[in-house]
Amino acid sequence: MGGIDKRNRLSEDPFHFRVTKDNTVFLDYEGKQVKILKGKDADKFIRKMNAAENEKERQLIMAKVTGNFKRGNEGNSSSKKT
Repeated sequence: MGGIDKRNRLSEDPFHFRVTKDNTVFLDYEGKQVKILKGKDADKFIRKMNAAENEKERQLIMAKVTGNFKRGNEGNSSSKKT
């Protein structure tokens, strides 16, 4: 994984997921739901998760699927007031 997780955020396991009976996937980031996957997207995600070799790889897959977690703003959940 080299320089992908330079700030070592994925070592803290911030992402989790749940799969329902109808194969809907709910992705959480630090306990808050951030994405829902259904249909083909959910199936593709589940296949990738099953093929992952370790937890850090699973965290990277979830980070990529959720999208905006690569710009350094994931630590600032509160809005800035000026």
